[in-house]
Amino acid sequence: MKISVVIPMYNSRDTIIKSLDSIKYQTALDKIFEIIVVNDGSTDDSLEIVKKYKELNPSLTIIIIDRHNGGVSVARNEGMKIAKGDWIALLDSDDEWLPNKIEYQCDIINNNTEIDFLGGGFDYADLRILFRKIKGLYKANINDLCVKFFPSQSTAIFKKRIFEEIGGFDENQRYAEEGSYFMKICLNYNYFFVPEVFAFSTTSKPCFGYSGLSGNLRKMYEGNLKNIKELRDKKIIGANFYVFLRYFYWLKYLRRIIITKTTHVSKIGK
Repeated sequence: MKISVVIPMYNSRDTIIKSLDSIKYQTALDKIFEIIVVNDGSTDDSLEIVKKYKELNPSLTIIIIDRHNGGVSVARNEGMKIAKGDWIALLDSDDEWLPNKIEYQCDIINNNTEIDFLGGGFDYADLRILFRKIKGLYKANINDLCVKFFPSQSTAIFKKRIFEEIGGFDENQRYAEEGSYFMKICLNYNYFFVPEVFAFSTTSKPCFGYSGLSGNLRKMYEGNLKNIKELRDKKIIGANFYVFLRYFYWLKYLRRIIITKTTHVSKIGK
């Protein structure tokens, strides 16, 4: 296996070194063919930090793309376009991999050659689809992803031919774009998950209600609705399941608002 790691970066001066170090200290570093960092128009000194890191680590093949700001989907796609590995691994510039992440995934893939896409746990949270806890290697279907988006993009590794055959992230969608792309992969390829923690957030930010794209709960909610509406329009999911998901997403949206407001009030009180 030759793995190309793609990292979209925007104003990540405080986290990018930790992300890169988490690749550098992989127990299966020999499997990593190249690290592609796409600077998406950062206005801080992130680019200079990565250039210096590259100079100090000549044993790592680090490729830097410097482009004007176009959004995370554009940045990821630019990285995947030039990737020369036969597998692509995604890593966000404010996340870190656990040291055995690549080794563990390679072992699973080598023993299960039907796998096209493999993700894992993030931030030590269990994966539950409604009331069912996922245990062991699991092949997901589109209904699973409609109910629960998984995995985190920073745990995902998939065959380069997927990008070559179906393209990349929707560059016109700014919210829930990972869900849209991963659903597309799940529909066309063997999409697997293993409940082993592979990555965590460097900033310890919550998964929603945080500054940045995921902080806009309303837009995230609308992006998720867009994803399932497309599935319904293509008759991939039925009308009854679609109606259930509309109510289900609304309840999740309300719950996230309550959690976010409660957390904000709690922080103010400290």
